[in-house]
Amino acid sequence: MLIFGLIGFAFMVAWLSQLLVNGGRPVDWVQGLVAALIGSFIGGLLFSLLAGDGLAFRPSGLVGSIVGAVIVTAIWDAYRRSQRQKQQAAALKARRSGRHH
Repeated sequence: MLIFGLIGFAFMVAWLSQLLVNGGRPVDWVQGLVAALIGSFIGGLLFSLLAGDGLAFRPSGLVGSIVGAVIVTAIWDAYRRSQRQKQQAAALKARRSGRHH
């Protein structure tokens, strides 16, 4: 039963992080779940340790999970945007030079 609770929490954190970072764009569930897992592990662990809760399941860890997932989602989106801009710049350069791939 704990596993189902953790999976449900991961989906909630994924949705919330995507909503906070992306606004009204559709949710990318793969990105959201990976960000939720990484963010929950790192953010939840750090917040729990800083709050003095240890490794127990406490509210500080829940807040840390959400904050960590938002940070991971923001970094991931920034990376995707930079890659997209590089591809667009390369395509524009190829069109201007008359060479096409």
